[in-house]
Amino acid sequence: MSSAPAPQPGPQPAPPPPAVEVEGATVRYGDVLALDDVHLTLAQGRLCALLGTNGSGKSTLLRTVLGLNPAARGTVRVLGRGPAAARRAGLLGYVPQSEQVDWAFPVRVIDVVMMGRYGRMGPLRRPRRADREAVEAALERTGLADLAHRQIGALSGGQRKRAFVARGIAQGAQVFLLDEPFAGVDRPSEATIIEVLTAMRDEGHTLLVSTHDLAGVPRWCDEAVLLQRRVVAHGSPQEVLSPERLMSAFGAGPAPAPADEGCAA
Repeated sequence: MSSAPAPQPGPQPAPPPPAVEVEGATVRYGDVLALDDVHLTLAQGRLCALLGTNGSGKSTLLRTVLGLNPAARGTVRVLGRGPAAARRAGLLGYVPQSEQVDWAFPVRVIDVVMMGRYGRMGPLRRPRRADREAVEAALERTGLADLAHRQIGALSGGQRKRAFVARGIAQGAQVFLLDEPFAGVDRPSEATIIEVLTAMRDEGHTLLVSTHDLAGVPRWCDEAVLLQRRVVAHGSPQEVLSPERLMSAFGAGPAPAPADEGCAA
């Protein structure tokens, strides 16, 4: 008596797409080559530092992932979508450098955070209960609930950065791009930002953070990327911050030992 054939395994589910996938991206500003054949893949649920000297292309890379500086050559995908489609779907959150924001514009903190909900509202931009609850939760999470009705320009540097992080949280973004979030911030805000970022990573968000804080990176990042118009190194912070690679990229020795009290800005 013959035995029944063994059941055949069904189709396996497709693996999730990378959070960020950059393939051969080249960006120019006129005659200036800002990015040269950049290849970078970030898995979902990772906290990655973006390192490099001034002029190495860090801000350009973030803006290219956002679709604000389209690549002359190469492709960019965010969770399997092009940058414009990812922005329309609310998948991308962005914290710009302070110099890119008009802090004199008369807008309150709560209004800045509510902007993250605009993609979910109708054309009249009338917040619903779900929008207000999302904004309140984001303000609470970033320690800004008591400052919700203060003018954004009246905040300290660290509080301003937290307001933009709160905007991305309220938006429901899955991938966050942060351009120098620790520059010019005080220690309490720095610690709060790091706490929020690591908690978001633990919840499955992906974060790419441009920073000059070499000493702090091993404490709060899963991986690091060293950029000099091209990706020089990508791996664990310990691998990327080797003396040889730092000497090549910065013309300097290894990063100083991290301080006990938190990241240095």
